[in-house]
Amino acid sequence: MSDPIPLLKSTNFIRNQINNDLDSKLHSSVRTRFPPEPNGYLHIGHAKSICLNFGTAKDYDGWCNLRFDDTNPAKEDIEYVNSIKNDVKWLGFSWNNEVKFSSSYFDAFYKCAIELIKKELAYVCFLTAEKTREYRGTLKKPGKNSPYRESTIEENLRLFAKMKAGEFEEGECVLRAKIDMASSFMCMRDPTLYRIRFETHHQTNDDWCIYPMYDFAHCLGDAIEGITHSICTLEFQDNRKIYNWTLENIDAFNNPDRPHQYEFSRLNLEYATTSKRKLKLLVDNNYVSGWNDPRMPTISGLKRRGYTPASIRDFSERIGVSKVNSLTDISILESSIRDDLNKSAPRAMAVINPIKLVIENYPEGKIESLSAPVHPQNETMGTREIFFSREIYIDRNDFNEVAPNNKYKRLAINKEVRLRNSYVIKASRFDTNEDGNISTVYCTYDSDTLGKNPTDGRKVKGVIHYVESSQAISAEFRIYDRLFLDPNPSQFDDMSSILNPNSLIIKNGFIENSLKNAEVEKAYQFEREGYFCRDSESKGLVFNKTVGLRDTWNQ
Repeated sequence: MSDPIPLLKSTNFIRNQINNDLDSKLHSSVRTRFPPEPNGYLHIGHAKSICLNFGTAKDYDGWCNLRFDDTNPAKEDIEYVNSIKNDVKWLGFSWNNEVKFSSSYFDAFYKCAIELIKKELAYVCFLTAEKTREYRGTLKKPGKNSPYRESTIEENLRLFAKMKAGEFEEGECVLRAKIDMASSFMCMRDPTLYRIRFETHHQTNDDWCIYPMYDFAHCLGDAIEGITHSICTLEFQDNRKIYNWTLENIDAFNNPDRPHQYEFSRLNLEYATTSKRKLKLLVDNNYVSGWNDPRMPTISGLKRRGYTPASIRDFSERIGVSKVNSLTDISILESSIRDDLNKSAPRAMAVINPIKLVIENYPEGKIESLSAPVHPQNETMGTREIFFSREIYIDRNDFNEVAPNNKYKRLAINKEVRLRNSYVIKASRFDTNEDGNISTVYCTYDSDTLGKNPTDGRKVKGVIHYVESSQAISAEFRIYDRLFLDPNPSQFDDMSSILNPNSLIIKNGFIENSLKNAEVEKAYQFEREGYFCRDSESKGLVFNKTVGLRDTWNQ
């Protein structure tokens, strides 16, 4: 006898439900599914659903299917199928057995439709789309029956067969459920079950010209696969009624242990949209470079920007599962990646806005090799070689002619700072270019301060980073900001009006020599600058800024 499925301490209402179902013996195992439509790339909202469905099944020693609900060939593509599979794997999850497709069940769906027709629960309707909307009524006014609603079983079977054989034009007719045109729930007013589409399908080619609607296929797919808990987002709450109606009226699935649907709040992230349709518009209108643009909230975009699977899983855990829609603070997502990378990212130095610094009392032609920790809190990561010479680059923001106040910890004339993992320097003068901008700063260094404080006891408060000039390697830095200016862009029909013109700023600077062979998408902490990763789509040394070292959203 196998061990009983563990009843986990409840952390949300879905686990509560699962515990009750297992405890009452309604189910003996937990079987979930992640059922995306392959009509776009997955986004951070899908990541939450992936973590919930796969994670819940794993926690209860069950399994989760990856199933593509591919019922609309006009909007689907094998490119999306492949990207979704890659995203799920990248997040660290494995599906049960082989990937599933709703299209694999088209024969079964068709038989279920025939069963409904024979039970006088479905009919072929020739109302135009405009007339159908007119007959449906409103939230305050009941609908009225289609004139085709009372066609005989024999007539409906004949017409549905003709639909399947391709003898009607697209839009000429549909198969509708016969439920209740006066229902207070619009989705129950004789919803469409099948429509005609003369489109080549990415899995079934031209075998079919009628395709089931999502609401019809989804619940049947769950039942065929033996899913116990069908977990979806709140926008499908009303659709649960058609979900239940369909399964209750198909003899093979009208059982107490059939799948049941449970809804949770979808993820709405500040300064981002999790509408697949609107994300596609951003791509199609070239507002972004593609689905994996690092400004996009897609999983592929987040990956390219430097987010890790662990950080996204942690984010999903932090925001939890509820039944109330809300706008999630983007700082929670950034906190998750920051916490992850702080522990694991090797340190390096990069100068993003460079100006030259000349150390006048350092020997000309001498290049000194120094040692710096790869990670200051993790000695096991070892050390890296950095260099020091008479000429180095520092960040333009780290020098002011005059210190603005006593708390200023950067370089200024007659002020000392320490160079990271190196010496104490003191600025004496500077040159400007023809535009009046500072081009070169001249300093002296204290040769007795390598790795130690000045011997005379004076205190040096500031530490700045640098890159030695002869060993410096040119690099491009892409600094990303929020894509939209409004925290809730989904409320705008025209999102182009709130696009942030500064969502991407490109800088050209220098990186230390140890980064010349930086791995693609590997995270580094550029000291004092933030976390960066090498871009996967660019030739040469291009680094994407993942996140800053601290939360700046509320400043």
